[in-house]
Amino acid sequence: MNITMVKGLFVIAALYDGILGLLFLFFPGLAFEMFEVVPPNHFGYVQFSAILLLIFAAMFFRISRDPIANRFMMLYGVALKTGYSGLVFYYMLTTGVPAMWVPWAWADLAFLVVFLICWNYTGRIAKAPAD
Repeated sequence: MNITMVKGLFVIAALYDGILGLLFLFFPGLAFEMFEVVPPNHFGYVQFSAILLLIFAAMFFRISRDPIANRFMMLYGVALKTGYSGLVFYYMLTTGVPAMWVPWAWADLAFLVVFLICWNYTGRIAKAPAD
């Protein structure tokens, strides 16, 4: 792990959440149609979540610019990814969840782990004595 990798990982996270956010904002019914899942009674619920993804994408881009200075924001990303993947996996194990949500939950679980690794790494760098 090095700082260039941390920057790259957060760019990837920003693109991932940004693309999903744009798709669900401007084409909220597309995934529901593709996976043959009944959509919610109003697409505003989906679009609000999409806007949140776009806000997080902007935050991930900000982190990628200076991971050490913006290290504190990484934990907000951890919280986002924990919330989404945790809910999907909880419902998978209990009452069930449409399959369309599961691949994104696995991706978010992977991002969660990577964010924690990056948070730990940048913390070690921030504490290291300057030469």
